[in-house]
Amino acid sequence: MQVSAMRLEIPPFDLPAALSVVRVEPAAAGQPGVNLSESLVGVPGILARDRQNYAQDVQISIRGFGSRATFGVRSIRLYVDGIPATLPDGQGQVSHFNFDSAGRVEILRGPFSVLYGNAAGGVVQLWSAEGTPTPVTMLGVNAGSHDTFRSSVDTRGTLGSVDYNVAGSLFLSGGYRPHSRVRRESDNARFGVDLGGGKKLTIVANRLDQPVSQDALGLTRAQVDADPRQVASVAIQYNTRKSIEQNQLGAVYEQPLHGNDQVRVMGFFGQRSIAQYQSIPVSAQQSPLSAGGVVALDTVYGGLDARWTRNGQLADRDYEFVLGVSADGQWQHRRGYENFVGDTLGVTGVPRRNEDDNVDSVDEYAQWYWHFAESWSLLLGVRRDDVRFRARDRYVTATNPDDSGGVNYTATTPVLGLGFRPGDHLRFYASYGRGFETPSFNELGYRSDGRPGLAFDLRPARSRNLELGAKWQVTRGLAFDTALFRADTRDELAVGTNQNGRSTYRNVGDTRRQGVEFSLAGQLADHWQIRAGFTRLQSRFRSAFLACRATPCAMASVPVAAGTRMPGVPENYASLRIRHGDELGWHQGLDVTGVGAVSVNDTATERAAGYAVVGVDAGYTFALGPDTRLQLSARVDNLGDRRYIGSVIVNDSNGRYFEPGPGRTWMLGMRLVF
Repeated sequence: MQVSAMRLEIPPFDLPAALSVVRVEPAAAGQPGVNLSESLVGVPGILARDRQNYAQDVQISIRGFGSRATFGVRSIRLYVDGIPATLPDGQGQVSHFNFDSAGRVEILRGPFSVLYGNAAGGVVQLWSAEGTPTPVTMLGVNAGSHDTFRSSVDTRGTLGSVDYNVAGSLFLSGGYRPHSRVRRESDNARFGVDLGGGKKLTIVANRLDQPVSQDALGLTRAQVDADPRQVASVAIQYNTRKSIEQNQLGAVYEQPLHGNDQVRVMGFFGQRSIAQYQSIPVSAQQSPLSAGGVVALDTVYGGLDARWTRNGQLADRDYEFVLGVSADGQWQHRRGYENFVGDTLGVTGVPRRNEDDNVDSVDEYAQWYWHFAESWSLLLGVRRDDVRFRARDRYVTATNPDDSGGVNYTATTPVLGLGFRPGDHLRFYASYGRGFETPSFNELGYRSDGRPGLAFDLRPARSRNLELGAKWQVTRGLAFDTALFRADTRDELAVGTNQNGRSTYRNVGDTRRQGVEFSLAGQLADHWQIRAGFTRLQSRFRSAFLACRATPCAMASVPVAAGTRMPGVPENYASLRIRHGDELGWHQGLDVTGVGAVSVNDTATERAAGYAVVGVDAGYTFALGPDTRLQLSARVDNLGDRRYIGSVIVNDSNGRYFEPGPGRTWMLGMRLVF
C-alpha cells in the first residue's frame, strides 16, 4: 500500500520509522464510524480514549505525548488528506474526521514525526478513498444503547477525468451519563481532477455542525464509587455545553517537471466557531481580572505548503530529495462573558474578555533518502520552525489593564535514520531526531503569578528522540514490527496553579518517555485477519518540582520527587482485533482492549485503575444483485459489563479527574451498497 506520511515514494516496510497503516472499515465491525478510536484497535504506541463526552473530543496520546490535554489534541500533528487539522499553536481536533469517505489512517511515531513541526510527538493522517471506476453508493443506519442513532450516505465514482467521493452523516446520542446529549452533522467531499500530462488537482471540502454537545464534566473519586453514571451537580446548575461549527476548503496541485522532478502545492482555508458554557462559580468572577464563564471563539485559519521532489542517482544508487516550505496562520477572536444574569445561571452575561489571538508559522524542511549500498539506506531530514504569537487586548478598563503582547519561538530540528536490509523479508533501523513544542494559546492564556496578561514567559519543550526497530514480513500477508524508543524532554509543561476553575502552566524541567512496542498485523489464514499491538511505556519526571496539593491552589507547594510517574500515561496498554469472514455471508469479530493504571495528577496521589474490555460483533452480507449488497450487523461492547474509567482529566482544577466508561452497550446496523 502506498502511503504519504513521510512525503516519500517509499513502501512503509523500507522506512526507518515506526509507521502503521490501517484501512478504515468501521461498518465491517458493526461500529458507527464516529470516533477515531474505532479505527486504532491493534495499533501500538497510540492510545485513543473515548471520553464519552463530545464537548471535549477524543483523548489521543502517542508514546505518552498528548496525555496532558484536557480537551482536543495536543503534542500530535493531525492531517486530513494532507491538510492540517492542527493549528499553528499546536492545538488540534479530530471532530471533523469523516470515516464514511475515509480509505486509510496513517500513524507515524518516533523521531521522524518532528519533520512535521510544532507539537510533533507523532503524526496521525486520515486519507479519503479515491473515487471508484464504477460508481458505488452506500447507505447506512446504526442504532443502539443510550438513544444512539446514526445515518450516513457515501457515493464515489468517476465522471470523465474527475473521480469523486462525497459523504454525509448525522449522529445523535443521549450519552452514557445524564447531560451528555450530542447532535453532529459531518460532510466531506473529495474530487480528483486528472489534468493530463501527469498533472492532478485534488479538491477537499468538509463541514462540521455540532450545535449540541452537553458536558457532563468529570467525577471525583467519591462520586465514581457512589455512582459512575451520575453527573456533577454544577454541570446541571450551569448547563455546561459546547457548540462547534467548522467549514474548510483545501486543494492540492501536483505536476511532474522535466526529468525526475515533481512539484506539489497545497493550500487551505477554514473557519471554526466555538461557544462553550463552563461551570466557573459566580464568586470566582468577581475579580476584575476574571475572563468569565462563557468562552466564544471565532477562528479563521489557512495556509500554504509547496515542495519540490527529485528522484535521481548518486554513485549509481537511487535517492529521493524533498525540499519544501510551509506557512500557516490562525486569526482568533476570543471573547469571554459571565455565565449568569442575575440569579439565572448557564446563560451569556456581561462581557469580561475581548482579544485577538493570532499565530503564524513559517517553516522550511528538507529530506533526503539514499539507498547507498545493496543492504543499507540513509534518511536525513531537517526542519526550521518560526512560530509567532500575538495578542491584542480589546477589553481594557481601569481595573483590567491592557494585556497585549507577543512572543516568538524558533527551532531547527534535525533527524537521521539508518536502515539495514539483511534479506527480502527483514528490516532493521535506527533513527534519531530533536523535537520542538510551543505552548498553545490555551496554556498561554493565564499567568501563574495571578497578574494580568498572557504567560509569554513559558518556554517551548524540546526533546531528543531515539528509536531502534525491526520489521519482519512473516508471510506475504502478515507482518510483525517492534521498536525500542526513548524521548528525553526538557522544559516540560505542567500545571502551575489551580483555582476558580482556571489552570495556569509553567516549565518544570526534564522528563523521559521510554519503552517498547510490538505489532502483528495481516492475514492469519484464509478469511482470518488480525491486528494486535502492545506497548510498554515508562514515563517519568526527571526533575523535582513543586505542584498543587488541592483546589484552590494559588501557589504550588507540594514536592514532586524526580522519578514520579507522569499523569495520564499507563505503563502498559494493548489491543487486539480478530476478524473472520468474507465479503459475502457471515462474518464475526472480536476486540480486546487493555489499559494499565494511570495517575491523574502530578503528585501521583490519585489514580485510575487499569481495565480490560471485550467487544464482539457478527453480521451477514446478502447479495441482492450483481452489484447490490445488503449488510446486517450487531455489536456488543464491554461484553462483561465492567466498571472502568474510560479516560481521565489530568490535573483537573476541581479534583473531578475521572470520566467513567459505559457498561455493556449494543449497536445494530444496516448498510446497503449498490
